[in-house]
Amino acid sequence: MRALLLAAGQGTRLRPLTERLPKCLVPIAGRPLLDYWLDRLFAAPEIERVLINTHWLSDQVVAHVGASPWRARIDLVHEADLLGTGGTILANRAYFGSAPFLTAHADNLTEFDLNDFLARHRERPAGLAMSMLSFRTEDPRSCGILELDKRGVVQRFHEKVEHPPGDLANAAVYVLEPEVVDFAARLGRLVVDLSTEVIPHFVGRIYSVETPCYHRDIGTPESLRRAEADFAGRTRAGRPSLV
Repeated sequence: MRALLLAAGQGTRLRPLTERLPKCLVPIAGRPLLDYWLDRLFAAPEIERVLINTHWLSDQVVAHVGASPWRARIDLVHEADLLGTGGTILANRAYFGSAPFLTAHADNLTEFDLNDFLARHRERPAGLAMSMLSFRTEDPRSCGILELDKRGVVQRFHEKVEHPPGDLANAAVYVLEPEVVDFAARLGRLVVDLSTEVIPHFVGRIYSVETPCYHRDIGTPESLRRAEADFAGRTRAGRPSLV
């Protein structure tokens, strides 16, 4: 299986830090966020190659990947203009061919069990087009909130609403079947947002896999401080790695 790691964002909420450093290279407990992701992805036997999209301060990302122990299994694609999460998938659909693939936002710090997630996708109820990692959030208004049926299938999806109906949130990690890409292509646009333009179409055909593990968006200064505190403590306890 191949994977797409979305890492092109400018990280505007983390300025001034991200005026000189791409968001995916922001350090947490002394390690760039991107390294946590690469170690986690390549620790899974099913993941063969990873595609990373770049945009903001892309030269730094290219140099960092070039020095990575995983560099032989990483491909890079530059976006002169941001295409949106769905647009990036569309622009690189040939990379994934006709097989399902993993897509993840690189601006989250997570300990989820990737092998379990992939296994749960294979075992999902019949007729479902994607699997979505989910987690319990402390701030439901800042997330896409899910309502499920008894099978774990998403029945309603509330993207960053003022009064969310719960705390089970979209963790922005997916396994997508080819028909999801086919639908995005039928929209007829280069720039497509996965959360607002694609996922709503598949409500009723999305399998939610809840992780009990650590998962945090580090997109704001406060969330970055909290992640740093969490993982500084783990480092002192002799557990510096997420893998």
